[in-house]
Amino acid sequence: MKIAIIGAGAAGLMAGITAKRLNKNLDIDIFDINSGIGKKILASGNGRCNISNTTVTKENFIGENPSFVEYALKQFDFKAFEKFCKSIGLLLDIKETCKVYPLSNEAKSVVTLLDSAVKSLGINLILETRVEDIVKQEDKFIVKSSNKEFKNYDKVLISSGLKAAPQLNATEDGMNIAEKLGHSCNPTYPSLVGLHTDFEYNNRMQGVKKEAEVTLYIDGQKENSIQGDVLFTKYGVSGFAILDISQYAVYPLSLYQDVQIAINLFPNINRNELLSMCENLFKNLPNEKTVVLLTGIVSNKLAPILLDVCKIDKESLAKNINAKQIRGLVNILINWRFKITDTQGFKHAEASGGGVRTDEVDSKTYESKKCKGLYLAGEVLDLVGHRGGYNLQYAWASGYVVGKSISK
Repeated sequence: MKIAIIGAGAAGLMAGITAKRLNKNLDIDIFDINSGIGKKILASGNGRCNISNTTVTKENFIGENPSFVEYALKQFDFKAFEKFCKSIGLLLDIKETCKVYPLSNEAKSVVTLLDSAVKSLGINLILETRVEDIVKQEDKFIVKSSNKEFKNYDKVLISSGLKAAPQLNATEDGMNIAEKLGHSCNPTYPSLVGLHTDFEYNNRMQGVKKEAEVTLYIDGQKENSIQGDVLFTKYGVSGFAILDISQYAVYPLSLYQDVQIAINLFPNINRNELLSMCENLFKNLPNEKTVVLLTGIVSNKLAPILLDVCKIDKESLAKNINAKQIRGLVNILINWRFKITDTQGFKHAEASGGGVRTDEVDSKTYESKKCKGLYLAGEVLDLVGHRGGYNLQYAWASGYVVGKSISK
């Protein structure tokens, strides 16, 4: 039996290795547009590769039907993943946060060992080949690149992802091919990505980083709150809290809804405490400039901007600031509102949302319900995980399920 796998990422590699281990008679070709396998694996975790997470559930995913992940995650849980890693010689470093990294702390070691496993099994890698179309003729598939046709495949897996990180040659070719083969898709959007704001002081705030709580508002309604690092940038905001909240903000933004965030710079201090601290500070140092006193509370860069926002003269002395003005400053510190206007786009996104609709795929085999012999796994499906190894764990799990299915 002849198998074609489109995409040598986590899902495709896992599917190929699993299938070949279960059925040595399979003839497997893995296609990839790049000159080597696992380009996104190499880039994950800033080169350290946050390869998995020990606690993964449907609650860690966003999409039309997050429950779709349950069967795969149960079939290939973290213990199964750890066993697989040992089978290829990869040892893991499990953090207290439940995030998992290779013990080597290098993504390159993950790709090297996967490459070795693929080659030792006799799986054929067809690299630097962009698959532009897949055609089914009777019960066989033809895989087409720009200058060549590869024929007589009994089964085909599309695991080529979507277009997050186009600099790594990421495309939506796989999704487009699935549409030609009868599938419908939900609109794609960048996920885990920095957000643009319309704030006039962005350039002056660039580089300020603060542990904060970020609350998302869609059309005025509170949607979600996340605590973590916020990094102010020349275009708006980034940092872990922003990447996380972006997963809930970007799709409504694409629908032209009003998307705003509120940043609480002091999430661990209640409003009354912070107000009392500020009042005492101003009272105890009445002849000090207000802008100088604020640098004892926030970054030097933020202090003059806060005064501008509150329409307070930067040259004002503390004794000339009244109670109402102090309350106004505190309100900004705990509820600083920003309108979101755009994102940093797919180039700077860690993942893509949207994709092939999961109700058109069998959750227990990952075979298409629209085209017999066609399988889909990983990011090409309309599922995107939270930051923290969830996307990779789902890629491994969905690839494993496909591997078992196509081996039969």
